Amino acid sequence: MKQTLLQEKYPVYILELDKEETSCSSVDEIIAYYHQKIDEHPFAVLIGEFDHFGHTTALEGPIGEGITAAKNIVFCFGKELMNPKVLAIRPRSIGVAEMGGHFVISFLEAPNPMANEAMEGWTLSLKNR
Repeated sequence: MKQTLLQEKYPVYILELDKEETSCSSVDEIIAYYHQKIDEHPFAVLIGEFDHFGHTTALEGPIGEGITAAKNIVFCFGKELMNPKVLAIRPRSIGVAEMGGHFVISFLEAPNPMANEAMEGWTLSLKNR
């Protein structure tokens, strides 16, 4: 897993996962995996899924070369709300794109180390072959 700054300001974690490295064979299977992890977590809550590829296709918008599917799973770890400004950085989202023989999984670094560790652990566990 790599850490990078997207557009020189957003701290993002990215995992490029060859299809041979995982038991998941599609974006939908990976999203279902994350859904299970969120359901099993003691206080994370699922908010929904967003089919970014389907949305962009319906708008006839441009899609990057090689992207054949792309979805986000949206959820929140927030078990406290001590400051209204924290709403700007919640909820969490993990993006999953399919690109031929591999998947690209990405998420924005969370300010809460525990949330970040959970997302990183979930993502690295996809590499199970």
